Amino acid sequence: MTASPANAAVNTADLYDERGEELDSVSLQFQSLGGHSHFSGPVRTVRCFEDNALVKSVLATPGNGAVLVVDGAGSLRTALMGDLIAASAVANGWAGVVINGAIRDREAIAELPLGVKALGSNPRKSAKAGAGETDVDLLIDGVTIRTGATIWCDPDGILIRR
Repeated sequence: MTASPANAAVNTADLYDERGEELDSVSLQFQSLGGHSHFSGPVRTVRCFEDNALVKSVLATPGNGAVLVVDGAGSLRTALMGDLIAASAVANGWAGVVINGAIRDREAIAELPLGVKALGSNPRKSAKAGAGETDVDLLIDGVTIRTGATIWCDPDGILIRR
């Protein structure tokens, strides 16, 4: 692709046309729920199940334009992020969050300058015990996602540099 400002929107279809052999595409149908429809950056990872304490603590640290990818095992029974945690992500410079699970406070999150993709929403809070792992390899929809990889997200989908 031609050089563009760091914050310029990248269309995943165009990127795949240019660099398909370098990229993995996540076919799971995530919803675009944040105020930014296009977002990208280096990946950080969290694996947790119906417990968002690690999500909250990671997003409270400097993001420096990174994207947090959370593997919540696809559970829609509890939300792994709400508006307060999303606002913390914005305040700390995160580009976005991808959650293989649910969020809550959809309308408030849609107003924030943050990219958010998730499977859906549920108003139910998650546990806060801190169970899970950070900066581990995730396998979502057959695609391995590692801390440090680059991710691109838009309404068409999610691409990961192999």
